[in-house]
Amino acid sequence: MNPFIYQSHPARVLFGPDRLDSLGDEIVRLGAGRAFVLTTPEQAGEADRIVQRIGALACGSFCGARMHTPVDVTEVAMAAVAEAGADCLIAIGGGSTIGLAKAIALRTDLPQIAIPTTYAGSEATPILGQTENGVKTTQTSPRVLPEVILYDVNLTLGLPAAMSAVSGMNAIAHAVEGLYSEQANPIISLIAQEGIRALASALPRINAAPLDVSARSGALYGAWLCGTTLGAVGMALHHKLCHALGGTFDLPHAQTHAVILPHALAYNAPFAVDAVARIGTALGRPDAAMALYGLNRSLGAPTSLRELGMPQTGLEKVIELTFAKPYWNPAPLDEARLRTLLERAWEGLPPAA
Repeated sequence: MNPFIYQSHPARVLFGPDRLDSLGDEIVRLGAGRAFVLTTPEQAGEADRIVQRIGALACGSFCGARMHTPVDVTEVAMAAVAEAGADCLIAIGGGSTIGLAKAIALRTDLPQIAIPTTYAGSEATPILGQTENGVKTTQTSPRVLPEVILYDVNLTLGLPAAMSAVSGMNAIAHAVEGLYSEQANPIISLIAQEGIRALASALPRINAAPLDVSARSGALYGAWLCGTTLGAVGMALHHKLCHALGGTFDLPHAQTHAVILPHALAYNAPFAVDAVARIGTALGRPDAAMALYGLNRSLGAPTSLRELGMPQTGLEKVIELTFAKPYWNPAPLDEARLRTLLERAWEGLPPAA
């Protein structure tokens, strides 16, 4: 067995139906009494319900979270948090909302309770991605790791099937890269493989029956495992490309991950044979990259950057950004191969062998 280092992160996870009923107790357990609720404009109703549910423990809300965590939005939210005198943050939603809570926690060290309603997995990581002046950067800090995660399957039942599909593919991407990460280790590899299996099993069932509680529970379980993977090891080319595409061209986060994932895996496959074998086992097919591409198609998820609004002329900028600050990657960065990857992803073609 190869030598490895494994650093675990503290986490309090409450998983199951009706876990939202525990929210008030968890606020008090943190020693807080003025909780501030964060979410997106689309989920403002959820924020209102949270405020009503916790009553006197609430001190206000901000419903302006945006994709890719723009710094200017964080600054507006910070002012609202300070004015309310908050001593605790509650983030209900997906990666955009949880990212905003993390950005505020980084600056204030306020404790966080994350209540995921998608499969993004950000709640399980000490990683923050922020966008400023059209560039998305990431950093890792224990200050941004939520103290409590409430996984309540009932809150995911309203997530549309189409969004469930791409959110789940985004989660799978965390586990795929975790298996061939520079920091990969036996524990995380087990977690990552099981996360891929759970999501690959649950997503088609959700697509067929969005109110299937068993399938939703399986997907939420898989998302937690994939998020835990993301939080424990470094990411590679796939995430670098998605950060460049999302931060510079404002492409939708989860959809971009769904499109790029099969192509990035195919790019790395010759240099990550053991990881690809484990991914194939989890997916039930040996040709892992094509299996992911096929899963996208079967779920009705996007398969091309073109359909996401990505200009073809921008592909060269993505290559430039990838080389400017590269992430570690099992396969060497090669400009011609990267161009082929991006062109095939733009067209929606199957990943190159």
